[in-house]
Amino acid sequence: MSGAEAEAGGAECCYYTTDDALSHVGFGRFQALVLAYAGVGWTAEAMEIMMLSFVGPSVKDEWGISGQQEGLITSVVFAGMIIGARLGGVISDSYGRRAGFLFTAVVTGIFGFLSALSPNYICLLTLRFVVGMGLGAGHVLATWFLEFVPAAKRGTWVVVFHCTWTFGTIFQALIAWAIMPVLGWRWLIALSSSPCFVLLMFYGLTPESPRYLCSRGRTTDAKFILERIARMNNMALPSGILIQHKRSDNDVDVETILPLITSQDIDATDMSVSAKYSCTNAFRTLVSRSLIKSTLLLWFVYFAFSFAYYGIVLLTSELSSGERRCSPAGMHLRQQNDVRLYRDVLVTSIAEIPGLILAALLVDRVGRKLSMGGFIILCFAFIAPLAVPLGEGLATTLLFSARACIMGSYAVLYIYGPEIYPTSCRNTGVGVATSLGRIGGMVVPLIAVGLLENCHQKEAVFIFDMVLFLAAVACALFPLETKGCQMQ
Repeated sequence: MSGAEAEAGGAECCYYTTDDALSHVGFGRFQALVLAYAGVGWTAEAMEIMMLSFVGPSVKDEWGISGQQEGLITSVVFAGMIIGARLGGVISDSYGRRAGFLFTAVVTGIFGFLSALSPNYICLLTLRFVVGMGLGAGHVLATWFLEFVPAAKRGTWVVVFHCTWTFGTIFQALIAWAIMPVLGWRWLIALSSSPCFVLLMFYGLTPESPRYLCSRGRTTDAKFILERIARMNNMALPSGILIQHKRSDNDVDVETILPLITSQDIDATDMSVSAKYSCTNAFRTLVSRSLIKSTLLLWFVYFAFSFAYYGIVLLTSELSSGERRCSPAGMHLRQQNDVRLYRDVLVTSIAEIPGLILAALLVDRVGRKLSMGGFIILCFAFIAPLAVPLGEGLATTLLFSARACIMGSYAVLYIYGPEIYPTSCRNTGVGVATSLGRIGGMVVPLIAVGLLENCHQKEAVFIFDMVLFLAAVACALFPLETKGCQMQ
């Protein structure tokens, strides 16, 4: 009898978390398929964003709208993204990650296609606003993929995931080059929505995040998915019992980076926890004493990175030509609808590749905070000389180097942001931060381009460098370094 009790007691002591299981089975064929699916969604978002560079000028020529009305086609998309980022985070934390990216695929795909059929300007604005709501929830795909990756390789593989964004921008420039001169902007919009329908076709095969299931007390369902991962990777799960996270009364270092996590250990059959309660609980966790500093810093960094990224795209269109004259600028790359437009967008998109390569090499070696801060300081250094007129070759080199650095820092941010939050509020936290980031994308044309239109190049560059410097300080002030740590 005592032997049986000892055996039972020994079995009870064997516990493992989802991080333990994922580290044990490694990155294999299962994660590669998840990467492919999430990558299609990220490619779709990049294509929709880059498409704005081509559609606005063509719509202006066809319908005879003003420059401000042309710019509004871009602004309404970002306005929709502010709402969509917040909504997507709440949906995915309340109803599951699959519900979150189903929202982005349905809204972006259907309303993106319908906008190609717009009979007038007001209809186009309305539909593009709804498309922006779908695009804003796209961060759910990044978090969903992140929650399947082992901790040791998380940084590298999420940077690889971000390569699909760069692929989307390059691919969009190529198909625009091929389609726009022959078929026009409506065909470009329609074809740009096609990746979302690919997501819907394979949606039934996608698994729920085991981390999300554990956070809802559904450890049996989580273990079933982990067993699928192990089988596809030709590995086996650790022996023992799957739990949400390790706790110990005698060892306070079991999870040193675990902040406040409210209890979600409810029975799998008890689904009485409402979405309203989950949403309120998530926001309470975001502003808890242990997370408030990280949350506020993350909000500003998302805003600053978005401001810098879209601002550099606009600076490239304004300053990369060899002519140093002061000319009006708008929301988009304002070259004529010819080969030069497509070439410039293509080349500036390719400039992101070295940034992603450097991020992949550094993020799991030197850490998240140092990688982000280093990239931002380099971006600051590359932007500063543009305050004075420079030769075409030097200006182009500085702008493309800055684009590479801001893309590298953005890729690391998309790793770090989800890592600092517990599963129960991860997408809500990232969603709110992403919403504030979209505000940066909205205001940068009003500030930077407005100054350039009035020949205030020094002032515009000063604002960019001030934002970048403050972002670097914020990165240094983050209280947590999550390199190699288990997700909470």
